[in-house]
Amino acid sequence: MSKLTDVPKRILIGRALRSDKLGETLLPKRIALPVFASDPLSSVAYAPGEVLLVLSVAGVSAYHFSPWIAVAVVVLMFTVVASYRQNVHAYPSGGGDYEVATTNLGPKAGLTVASALLVDYVLTVAVSIASGVENLGSAIPFVVEHKTFCAIAMIVLLTLMNLRGVKESGKLFAIPTYIFVLGVFAMILWGAFRGLVLGDTMKAPTADYTIHAEQGGLAGFALVFLLLRAFSSGCAALTGVEAISNGVPAFRKPKSRNAATTLALMGGLAVTMFCGIIVLAMTTGVKMAEKPATDLLHNGHPVGSGYTQNPVISQVAAAVFGDGTLPFIILAAATALVLFLAANTAYNGFPLLGSILAQDRYLPRQLHTRGDRLAFSNGIVLLAGAAAILVYIYGADSTRLIQLYIVGVFVSFTLSQIGMVRHWNRHLTTEKDQAKRRRMHRSRAINAFGATFTGLVLVVVLVTKFSHGAWVALLGMVIFYVTMTAIRKHYDRVADEIAAADSPDDEIARPSRVHSIVLVSKVHKPTLRALNYAKLMRSDSLEAVSVDVDPADTKALRAEWERRGIEVPLKVLASPYREITRPFIEYVKSLRKESPRDVVSVFIPEYVVGHWYEHLLHNQSALRLKGRLLFTPGVMVTSVPWQLDSSEAAKVRARKRAEWNAPGSVRRGPVAQPKKEKAATKK
Repeated sequence: MSKLTDVPKRILIGRALRSDKLGETLLPKRIALPVFASDPLSSVAYAPGEVLLVLSVAGVSAYHFSPWIAVAVVVLMFTVVASYRQNVHAYPSGGGDYEVATTNLGPKAGLTVASALLVDYVLTVAVSIASGVENLGSAIPFVVEHKTFCAIAMIVLLTLMNLRGVKESGKLFAIPTYIFVLGVFAMILWGAFRGLVLGDTMKAPTADYTIHAEQGGLAGFALVFLLLRAFSSGCAALTGVEAISNGVPAFRKPKSRNAATTLALMGGLAVTMFCGIIVLAMTTGVKMAEKPATDLLHNGHPVGSGYTQNPVISQVAAAVFGDGTLPFIILAAATALVLFLAANTAYNGFPLLGSILAQDRYLPRQLHTRGDRLAFSNGIVLLAGAAAILVYIYGADSTRLIQLYIVGVFVSFTLSQIGMVRHWNRHLTTEKDQAKRRRMHRSRAINAFGATFTGLVLVVVLVTKFSHGAWVALLGMVIFYVTMTAIRKHYDRVADEIAAADSPDDEIARPSRVHSIVLVSKVHKPTLRALNYAKLMRSDSLEAVSVDVDPADTKALRAEWERRGIEVPLKVLASPYREITRPFIEYVKSLRKESPRDVVSVFIPEYVVGHWYEHLLHNQSALRLKGRLLFTPGVMVTSVPWQLDSSEAAKVRARKRAEWNAPGSVRRGPVAQPKKEKAATKK
């Protein structure tokens, strides 16, 4: 049975890798960029549209604010990037925002940040996949008709790709990500050349449309609130920036410097693309409306419910390259594909953060375990499951899902940067070097400005999006926080209970006597082996115990016992209701009650079988009995195996698979240091 499950596993995710191969899975910068930055890079496909959608509430006249909003987003992006460059140098272990907040603000703040990031990673997968399916569905009707199924299928596909390992998934994702980036830059440069050099007039498909303002003539506080809301929507371009600080351990050495370089490159690319698309959208006359069916007008009439509102990037590409041209098709295809791949940012951030939280005992220890391909497989599967559930509940509707977005990431941004301010304050109290102090003052100013900025965005997002779905993200954060707190309390309680005592006279470690019991049903080879093994233990007392569920069988057992002259006394327990477990448990408890300081050692003969269906025919009573005895204090249970002939077949199968890891194999602890790194360390 295990071979039937192991072969498909090897086909899907590849052969298992040794721990000393970890160094071969680390990422160079050219691969790390698409792996960790696909989310912020792809967000330029929808972030400019979010800005225009919000501004459309006040009509086309409000569009002239979009460049200023873009400037504000750019300032925030550079501030956040500059802050996280400090993070990766100061905290290179991969904890990112969680480690910064925990170290500088305390465990509760760190757990809040962790909860926010976990929710944001799940939403990143759900939103990116749903958005990609919708973009693909504009060309393939089948995808639109079955978008929930297609979205979940894409999640499964991405999960398998990531289970194959970070480096392999990075190679698969690098090409489309770079095609998308090059396509956007080509569009910006060609659009600038046509407009500034050739003097061409480029018109978007919606250039001649007008917008019916839902709230015309806004001024004062209402206008400020609208601009803040548009700014917060444009900040979708910042989602995923924190993933690099969480993924520092996945970079090649020097890890911190490579991560900081990748972070700066990502920020520069994202800002340039975002601003370029905003400027081209204004130049080509793109029109977007929150309710296009009624608020978008063509020749003075609403376009109606049959109208499909294309994304800003699609309209700009049509104006610059021409609708239906080869460059337009390539960019459209790359955009749809990169939106799928944006989920990969979460597939790398969530498992790494989950591993750190598991190491700190806030999540199950299995999340700290590396799988066959040296990836954190359990975290990858958990992320995929949570995202698939969310996609199913919301019907893969990106419009509904995106309302849940951004809250978590700005919670982590704000707390992280507040933590960095405290970090610099702490170091300034001890640093005497004036040059270093000046750098620290500059870094603190950047972090303080970033904390204020992101805090304002967080407030705006909560106010403007709470009733539209942001409350779900907050609820998710609360659930994660409470669950992780409960897990930590459980691990702490267990650690306290099992901690070894300082005194050598510990009563638990040194029982007064050991009373051994061998469970007997018949006199056969497994029973005789269990009796002989129990004799070797040299217990203070030894007896065989049988439960009388059938008088005829019990009589035959007594007769055979006497005929063989077995020296071990046989005790038969009455069972008027023909139960085995209850009378035996009550007898063991009575022994414990008579002598609370004694230990009862129970030996249970068991069959070792070679086929899964044989488990249904044997050992059922033994399993139930062991399950009950586990809850009885002062009782030790020992299984004495007897290998049936069928177990030989299982032994042969296991020998043939000796070089493979079984599907349920368990791994623990850090991976071995690669040989090259060991040599470098010795030098």
